[in-house]
Amino acid sequence: MHVGILTNFPTPKGGAEKVAIESARGLAERGVAVTFLHGIDGPADPMLDHPRIRRVGLGLTDVWDRPAWRGALEGVWNREAARRLRAVLAALPAAPYCLHLHQWTRSLSPAILPVLAASRLPVAVTLHDYFLACPNGVYYRFDEGAPCTLAPMGAACLAAPCDPQSRAHKLVRFARAAATRTALHRGFAERPLALVHVSDGSRARLEPMLSGGPFRHHRVDNPVRVAQGVPANPAGGDAVAFVGRFTREKGADLVAAAARAAGLAALFIGDGPLEPVLRGLPGTEVLGWRSPAEVERLLRARARAVVAPARWLETGPLTVYEALAAGIPAIASDRAGAGEKVVSGETGFVVAPTAESLGAAFGALRDDALVRRMGLAAHARYWAAPMTLAAHAEALCGLYAAMAGRPLAAEAPSFQRSAVL
Repeated sequence: MHVGILTNFPTPKGGAEKVAIESARGLAERGVAVTFLHGIDGPADPMLDHPRIRRVGLGLTDVWDRPAWRGALEGVWNREAARRLRAVLAALPAAPYCLHLHQWTRSLSPAILPVLAASRLPVAVTLHDYFLACPNGVYYRFDEGAPCTLAPMGAACLAAPCDPQSRAHKLVRFARAAATRTALHRGFAERPLALVHVSDGSRARLEPMLSGGPFRHHRVDNPVRVAQGVPANPAGGDAVAFVGRFTREKGADLVAAAARAAGLAALFIGDGPLEPVLRGLPGTEVLGWRSPAEVERLLRARARAVVAPARWLETGPLTVYEALAAGIPAIASDRAGAGEKVVSGETGFVVAPTAESLGAAFGALRDDALVRRMGLAAHARYWAAPMTLAAHAEALCGLYAAMAGRPLAAEAPSFQRSAVL
């Protein structure tokens, strides 16, 4: 079996690239040959160094690194991206069974969609966000600090000043969303696109938004790269931990306020626009980005719980799954897909993204016996049905075989080397 995976970067700049890279590695380890196509060149994640992974860089530029007018035009429709992708697909020594698109907004643009359709290959798209339906990608009103309730792409949507950047950015993103919708309906009418949802909650929200489109909907959990080991000892921790971008929509400010009210320290790993504010708060410790191994070590040593209190309708933050796998209680927003994996009161808490709700949950975490019991339950429940890389690759292979209408091939041959072509 041979599949093509497309995304913007060969390094994990965000959750979408992280999953694309891990999917490629999991498939390769399962015996699948993978052509990993990335729009923007640069150093590759070590996980892509595998004899069954061929890496192909298209040599494009991040639209955020372009002059504003050029970035806007290329973000809506990048003709050069389409030309280069068409040439690369034509030059592959063997056609893939299928193509799997993870992210396209930073370099590839909607211009690649007609190329994918013209290939006549089955195409899947993992919906890490809401960009296929919503112009700003998160279905969230940044002007109101609350999830959106408008129908995407209607007149009210166009008029809403919801973009996190500016009105001009909203207009560009609206144009890109319109171009995406047009390309999908024109190119995939005869061969429907396979949409891969990463949580039940995001599927329940997105499927009605995309009704009437040329889509078939599927559910595949994102992989979690945590090796099975002994459970952590969260009762020995001294802090609640937040891992990721420090933004209001992710609820970083809520963690700081609720921890202070509950008398617990707050540990922040990552960075973001709220970093200067967080650094100035008593009882708050702010670290920069750390490697996955460092993050796990820090959480095992310090965290009584890992917190993901998103205000937006997050599809499925990996930090929650990683905490459960390590045996650390998780506190998830009731707006986030990851909350589906938390048994409230048993392996953590699922709460509304408010300082009051988080404060009540943090107060309960002062009970060592409860924290210890929750950690052990989280570990046992997670490993009873783990979201491992192998399980993820197995689910993808089943999806690809169904899309291609043929059984899985025997183990694929290795490429001579992993390289940018």
